[in-house]
Parts: sequence; structure tokens; C-alpha cells
Amino acid sequence: MSRPMRTALTVAGSDSIGGAGIQADVRAMSVVGVHAATVITAVTAQNTCGVDDILPLPEEFIKEQLESVLRDADVKAIKTGMLYSAEIVGTVADILEDHEAPLVVDPVMAASTGRSLSDDGLVEAMRRKLLPICELVTPNRAEAEALAKMQIKTKDDERLAAELIGKGGSAVLMKGGHYNAPTVTDVLYLSSEFTKIEYPRLKKAGHGSGCVLSSYITAHMAKGMDIANAVFQSREMIQEAIATQYSVGRGDQVVNPMVQRGDSEGFMVLDALDSAASRILDVVPEELVPKGGMNIAMAMRKAAGPEQIAAIDKRMTVRNGMIRKGGPAKFGVAEGLSYVLMGVMKKDPETRCVMSLAYSDDMMGVMEEVGLRAVTADMVKDRMMESAEKAVAKVKGMPDAIVDKGNKKERVVRLLARDTADMMSKLDQIL
Repeated sequence: MSRPMRTALTVAGSDSIGGAGIQADVRAMSVVGVHAATVITAVTAQNTCGVDDILPLPEEFIKEQLESVLRDADVKAIKTGMLYSAEIVGTVADILEDHEAPLVVDPVMAASTGRSLSDDGLVEAMRRKLLPICELVTPNRAEAEALAKMQIKTKDDERLAAELIGKGGSAVLMKGGHYNAPTVTDVLYLSSEFTKIEYPRLKKAGHGSGCVLSSYITAHMAKGMDIANAVFQSREMIQEAIATQYSVGRGDQVVNPMVQRGDSEGFMVLDALDSAASRILDVVPEELVPKGGMNIAMAMRKAAGPEQIAAIDKRMTVRNGMIRKGGPAKFGVAEGLSYVLMGVMKKDPETRCVMSLAYSDDMMGVMEEVGLRAVTADMVKDRMMESAEKAVAKVKGMPDAIVDKGNKKERVVRLLARDTADMMSKLDQIL
């Protein structure tokens, strides 16, 4: 049986011109590499010039859509877009509050052409029922003013609004596109701290920019990224989506959600590690986590030092009976594994991934049964690169693991692979 694809869910309205709403969400999530499940809240008759009519679906049918998707698919992240009414907000919130997947709220209140996409009571319902259960809210200026019940005229106002919107514990991405300035400055309010995200202002952001950005973020979170990394990487993508927007009608242009993601090798390495770590948390048993923590690292091609090798910040450790990730993937955070990888890459530059596991006789037996070769070595703490280089030089070809025999308190197995996909394949064989 094939492994299921990572799935994200969008709960939003249908846009008949295809530039925003469900149609844009599906394309944006697909570009990030996740399957997009959908729950439609309303059907609109609209084009690039404006919204002609809105037909909200019955709350009972929206509930049936949600329950149908959630009882079947392993949804890893969820976003809401156009919900239209307080009654729909209540229906959606009642179901999602019991779901563990992170929720991103794009508080859609009006179309880019100016037509309202909400009924009376929507804002108050969002404030009471949806914001307390979400991980991230992504308002533009007008939406932030409505949610915070205040006018935003200065940067201090903007920060106060973010604090008010996020007072229930959610992060807030205050989008800066509606300010008249040569630079667009978004502000991420996360864990009581503010981070500015600045980009040159492009031409007018066309139809669907808010939907596409929140969908990129949701898809990245479905792949295991933390909020900050998901926002930063998605902000890079929406910049390109706006820069390559196109015309389909006589009105506003449509943002291009199908942007190419390969902007840098480092971007792809971080993405691969965050996705692999999310899967590792699901499959690795607690007894295979070293006491000092488990980690996975991956090098950029031709890495010259630890600064070009990424790993999970603060490792993955057992807390309260569960394996948890300490932080996102970052470069230069796992010096020991980095030097092991550098030693290994001297023999085979294509072996760019390494993972630490606690030694187990059972695991070693399974490795032997499935044909994975291990080499035993004295891994000297202050000479990890030299130790790894000597270890892999002992055998013809590249071994699949280096077993540390020098640590008497706890033996560590360092599993080697070409990349994270190859690593997960080996883990599947072992586990």
C-alpha cells in the first residue's frame, strides 16, 4: 500500500472566475506539495470586475462536508477563508475545536473589488468562536481594524491591534499591502514578539492574494513546518505570485499561485528536513530516541562547513511520554552531526543526510535482515569528522550506518542516506 500524501483542508467560498477562494487555495496548496481537501461554504457569481451575487450553503450541508473529510483523511493543517455568516462560523468552529490539526484563519470580509463577502455578525462570531482555537490569523488592515475594534493609523496602532487579535494565544500576521509605502512591511506577532517582514512593493496585488498566501502557509504547516518558517517561506512565494500575476478578464489581474518554489537550495533543504521531522515524530518509537535527543541533518551540495548543514534546532526529545520537536530546521545548529556528515561526504558527496538513533540489538538485527550495512567505530567527540571519515573508509562502498562503540553510557547509531526521502525509506525498513 502506498504512503498517503500529506493533506491540508480549506474551508472557503467558491470563486466562479477562479482567481480566489477554493479554486486558488487548491492550486496554491498543490504547488507546496500537499493534497488539498475542500469544504465549500458559499458559491459566488463573480469575475475580475466584481461580485454579482452570493449563495451561502446551508450550515447542515457544510457540517456534512467537514465531517465527511475529517473522518476519512488525516488532515495535517486547516485554513478558513470566506465563511460569510455568524451561523457558518459557529458550525465550522464547533467541529474544528476538537481537531488537533493547526488552524489558519484568513478573515475574509470583502473581495478585492470591494464587495462585502460577509453577513451581519460575522466579525463578532470570528472573535468569539474562531480566533480562540486557531494558531494563526492573517488580516489585512481593514480586517485587523474590524477584529481589534480600532482604527490603525500608525505602526504603534498596528502592534496594539495584533496584540488584541492574538490575546487568546494565536499568532497574527498583519499584512502590510494596504499601506501607501514603497516597501511592503508585514508584521508577524508570535509568542509576544514582533518580527518585520519587508519586501519591495510590486504592482497592485491582484485578485486572490490573501487566499493564496494563507494557503501557502497552511500547506507548509501541513508538511510539518512551524508557524514562523511557514510564514517566511510563504511570503517569498506570494511575492513571486504577485510579480507574475496575469489577466483573465477586463478587471483586476489574478495572482499566479503556480509559482516555482526552487528559489534556493537552502530553502529546499529546510523544507525537506521539516517535512521529514514531522514524519519521524509519528513513526520512531520512544526507546530509539537517545537521552540527549534525536536529530536529522542534511547538507547542501558541496557543503564547506556546519553553516551549510541544517538540522532540527534543539533536537527531538521525549517529553511527557511523547517525542516532540524542539524547533524548526535551521543551518548550523547540530555541530556534531554536521562534522559526521562532512567526514562521510569526503568519501561520497551524494550521502548528504544523517540521523541519530539510540542503539538497539533488535534494530541492528532488523538492519541486517533487510540488507542495511553498519560499520562500528570509535566516534571521538572532538574529532567527529575524522572519526566518521575513518569509519566509512573501512568498507567497500558506503555503509548505511555508523555505530558508535566508544560511548559506554549510551551507544548511538548514525543512519546515513542520500537525502531525507532515502532516510525515510531506510527508517521504514527498520521500523
